[in-house]
Amino acid sequence: MAISRRSFINNSLLSALGLAAGGIPRLGFSADSKEPIKVASILDLSGGLDIYGKPMSDAINLAADEINAAGGLLGRPVQMINYDAQSNMQLYAQYAQQAALKDKVAVVHGGITSASREVIRPVLDRFRTLYFYPTQYEGGVCDRNYFSSGSTPAQTVEKMVPYAMKKWGKKVYILAADYNYGQIVSAWVKKYVQDNGGEVMDIQFFPLDVTDFGAAISKVQAAKPDIVWSALVGGAHLSFYRQWHASGMTGKIPIASTVFGSGNEHIILSPEESNGILVCANYMQEIPTADNTAFVSKFRQKYGSNAPYIHDLAMGAYQGMLLWAEGVRKAGDIDRIKVTSALESGISVTSPSGKVTMDPLTHHCILDVHIAEVHNHGMNILETYSQQAPADTAMVCNLQKNPRDNKQYQIAL
Repeated sequence: MAISRRSFINNSLLSALGLAAGGIPRLGFSADSKEPIKVASILDLSGGLDIYGKPMSDAINLAADEINAAGGLLGRPVQMINYDAQSNMQLYAQYAQQAALKDKVAVVHGGITSASREVIRPVLDRFRTLYFYPTQYEGGVCDRNYFSSGSTPAQTVEKMVPYAMKKWGKKVYILAADYNYGQIVSAWVKKYVQDNGGEVMDIQFFPLDVTDFGAAISKVQAAKPDIVWSALVGGAHLSFYRQWHASGMTGKIPIASTVFGSGNEHIILSPEESNGILVCANYMQEIPTADNTAFVSKFRQKYGSNAPYIHDLAMGAYQGMLLWAEGVRKAGDIDRIKVTSALESGISVTSPSGKVTMDPLTHHCILDVHIAEVHNHGMNILETYSQQAPADTAMVCNLQKNPRDNKQYQIAL
C-alpha cells in the first residue's frame, strides 16, 4: 500500500458515501425498547493490515455484546456498525463521513496506522462526532474530540530500550516502516538509546508493501550491532523475520520491538523464526490475572476455540469501548460534550490489561505495560511496569489550559 502525506490530506477531503457492514443483533431488549445507540468501528477487515483489524473488530463487538447483556446504556441497546476500510485511505475518509452524517453514530472507534487516524480525525472534528483511536502509536495528538486507548513511546519504548541494552549491549540498528509512526518512533528509540549511553548505528525505512529485505539484512550484518530494533508493520513486513532466519541470523543478533505481536506475527511465524524476540506492550494474552482469564474465555466462547490470539491492538479497541461506555454512564447522556466532560473527570475501568485511567489533560490512557519474550507462539512475561503515564504527549498537550488545541505535535527530542 503506497502512502504519502499528500494522499492522506487529499483523501481526508473526500465526501462520497459508502456502504457499511452489518451490525450485531440486539439481544435482551423488548420490541418497545428505545432506539439503539449507534457505534461505528472503521478498521481493516481485509487488505494488507487485516492481521490487526480483524481481532480489533472482534474485541469491539464483544464489548458491545457485554454492554447489551448488562442492559445496554441508559436503557438503550448498543448497535455496532462495522466498516471495512480495506487498508484504503479513501475508504477511511468515506466511512468517517458516512458514520457522522448518514448513520449519526455517537462515537467512532477506528484507525490502525497513524495515517488512517489523520484521515479520520479531521472528518470527525468537522462533523462533531466523538473519536476513539484504539492503537498504540507515536504520541503527540492533542485534540479535545479525540481519545487514545493505546500506548505511546513514553510507556513502552522508554521501558524496552534500557531493558534490551542491559541484556544485550549498547549498539542499536533500527528497521522501521516508512510513514509517520515508524519515523517518529525511530526518533524516540534513538533518544532513549542515547539517554542510556548507547549508539544508534543506522536507521532504515521501508514502505509498507516492501517484501525483500535482503539488502537490509546484509547492511545489518556488516554493521554488527548488539540489537536490531524492529518498527516494521503489516503483513508484507513479516518477510523480514523469515528472511532474517533464512540468512542464519536468528540467535546471532537479537531483536527488540514494541510492535511485534500486535499483528500476531508470533503466531504466523514459526517458533524458529520468532523465538527470543523481546516485546513491550500494554497487553499480552498471557497476563496471569482472573480478569484476563475470564476475558480470554469469553472471547473463545464467542469466536471459537480457533479464534486468533488476542493482541495488544485488540485490547486497545476493547478498553476504548469500556471507557466510552463508562463516560456515557457518568454523563447520563450520549451527547458528545457531556461524554467528553465525563471522560475528563479521570474515569478508570478495569480491563483485562489492568487498570486503565483516562488522563484528563491529554486524553491518553495511564496503563500497565509488560516486557515479554516470544516463545513457541506465546509470550513469556518477564517484567511489568504499573500505571505508566503518557509523559511524551503530556510534554505538548494540556487540554484543560488549551481546550481548542487540535493538532499532532512533533515532540522536540
